Amino acid sequence: MSGPEIIVGVTGGISAYKSADLVSQLVQSGVLVNVVMTGAAQAFIGKATFAALSGRPVVDELFDSQRHPLGSHITLPEQSQLLCIAPATADFLSKAVNGIADDLLSTLYLAFSGPVVMAPAMNSSMWSHPAVQRNVKQLQEDGVHLVGPDAGWLSCRSQGLGRMADPTTIANEIQLLLDSR
Repeated sequence: MSGPEIIVGVTGGISAYKSADLVSQLVQSGVLVNVVMTGAAQAFIGKATFAALSGRPVVDELFDSQRHPLGSHITLPEQSQLLCIAPATADFLSKAVNGIADDLLSTLYLAFSGPVVMAPAMNSSMWSHPAVQRNVKQLQEDGVHLVGPDAGWLSCRSQGLGRMADPTTIANEIQLLLDSR
């Protein structure tokens, strides 16, 4: 199978389960997907799910001398045409804006030079917080493509803006960006 190769980064939010559908849709459309999970993401969904859906082992270590002797944050960006973070938590948005590289995914984000898609997901109070809105504005100015969030039922048992965009919407944005390259 040969097609465009991308990275899907999964952070620690309840919406991580939707990222499984996103990976499945991308693979079915011919995209080669490397999944990178944070430790917090693994508290919500298992690596085996993403390995089965992507057909590739999940990457969760900065230094994996067997598969990525130069470091996963170097090798993966060199072979990938796009980086997608879904869900992108408030924590990850803040790390990205401030250049904090304290785990594989945040380090990989800084090392990646291609198009980046982020699908924010958090509760409404967090989404509307001025600090998060400043971070969103800065990410957009930095050229990050934000998809969502959507309004609807949230895991905190309320209605509001903050749920991760539908995986099909995210997959469509990724495909548009890949097609324009």
